[in-house]
Amino acid sequence: MAANAKVTGNVEYRAGDGPLILIPQGPIEIQLAPDSAVLSWGDAGSMQTTAIPIAEYQRYLNEGVIQPD
Repeated sequence: MAANAKVTGNVEYRAGDGPLILIPQGPIEIQLAPDSAVLSWGDAGSMQTTAIPIAEYQRYLNEGVIQPD
């Protein structure tokens, strides 16, 4: 089940072995799995998705930079 949230601070992910990439502030959709959170953002023309470890997602929630709607 997907949930809506908002990025209000620095939320980063790593694509492969590359550098950290900042997720833009604004609305996101979240799908939780036992070991990861899948974050999606953007508009219909340029949707982007990434998966981050569930511990990292929890840290972002605790820091208040991801705020569930």
